[in-house]
Amino acid sequence: MTTLVQTPADWPTDWDPSTLVERYDAVRAHTETLAAPLSPEDQTVQSMPDVSPTKWHRAHVTWFFETFLLADHEAGFAPFQDQYWFLFNSYYETLGPRYSRADRGFITRPGVHEVGDYRANVDDRVRDLVSRLDHGALDELGPTIELGFHHEQQHQELLLMDIKHVLSRNPLQPVYAGAPPPPSAPDELGWVEVEGGLVEIGHDPVAEGPRAFCFDNELPRHRQWLEPYRLADRLVTNGEWLEFVADGGYRRHELWLSDGWARVNNEGWTSPLYWTEHDGVWLEHTLHGTWPVDPGAPVCHVSFYEADAFATWAGKRLPTEGEWEHAVVSTAPDVETVGAAASSSYHPRAAGPKTGGLRQVRGECWEWTQSAYHPYPGFHPPAGAIGEYNGKFMSNQMVLRGGCALTPSGHARTTYRNFYPHHSRWAVSGVRLADGGAPVAA
Repeated sequence: MTTLVQTPADWPTDWDPSTLVERYDAVRAHTETLAAPLSPEDQTVQSMPDVSPTKWHRAHVTWFFETFLLADHEAGFAPFQDQYWFLFNSYYETLGPRYSRADRGFITRPGVHEVGDYRANVDDRVRDLVSRLDHGALDELGPTIELGFHHEQQHQELLLMDIKHVLSRNPLQPVYAGAPPPPSAPDELGWVEVEGGLVEIGHDPVAEGPRAFCFDNELPRHRQWLEPYRLADRLVTNGEWLEFVADGGYRRHELWLSDGWARVNNEGWTSPLYWTEHDGVWLEHTLHGTWPVDPGAPVCHVSFYEADAFATWAGKRLPTEGEWEHAVVSTAPDVETVGAAASSSYHPRAAGPKTGGLRQVRGECWEWTQSAYHPYPGFHPPAGAIGEYNGKFMSNQMVLRGGCALTPSGHARTTYRNFYPHHSRWAVSGVRLADGGAPVAA
């Protein structure tokens, strides 16, 4: 996931302490709300190396504020607990050794309640620090505080993704929260024609305003040439994916990239993650429990390899990230940016009626693109530990765009560059088809 922001020089000088504290409390409280339905045992399990225990997420985002805000700016700073610096560091080599990511589930102590004490202690200290800062200090620290908000929102999404995988391993099929949306009938697929040409891609601080947040990998804004193309107006549905499965999609080597075909065979892929077939009925594990696959809902939890194979089977392709961003900006500039996680739904929903433009751009599934996660022209990571998070991961990953049903409200935006390895399936990742600008066959 991404985590950096533009430099402090890009920010205004009117940070307000009360506003920052209010936003801090809201972000921190939402993490606890997401964790509340989970038992201490739920919060300790690590079901695979890519998954982190819930309590680790709660502690790590706290470590972030302690490390990047309190350590350098709190008078007489001392860490809450010396070993937490080691346990809850994620990737920051500059800050010293870290506990192995794949072994986080072995840590039974600190327990859930001790992590809560850690959060409460750091929260009190952050509030006290921010309330005492003058305008000059707020101008300096504002971007770091803002970055902390978005970093915690990223882990709120990860918390839900990870506990979904944890609960999927339990034969009791436990429910995280609520009931699923009612089943929906698949609707007709439409296409949105996009002219292309010489376009600008990336965060625009002039148009968005100096306070508009972005991670560093969304910069600098630059030009790309796009040939005429079109995008599907909605995401690929479960019903369409069932046709792919029935047509031997997971058994036909000619549809797959070589590395993807190796994954299919080595890991026994026969359907999206969380799908199982019982007596001829396909079921899907969700945060709402295990239910029959909804044919009208977007397919999710598919890898880049699966997305590419489906596109090949359909005679189409995946969009580039430049095509995706330009299409959204040029055809759906007022697209809704609130994710479904702000409501009672934690699962992608059907597209709804046609609009003449792009549907499901936000709040359903992160959308795989055919673009490798590489730096934009002129990109330079910031100096210091905080600059490690993006630049060093610009290899062996693919870009996803949009946002998903687990993305916190207000966190996603058109220029956001999410990224995962080609084989990743536990993210809420789906598929939007693209092709050239030729008329759609009748």
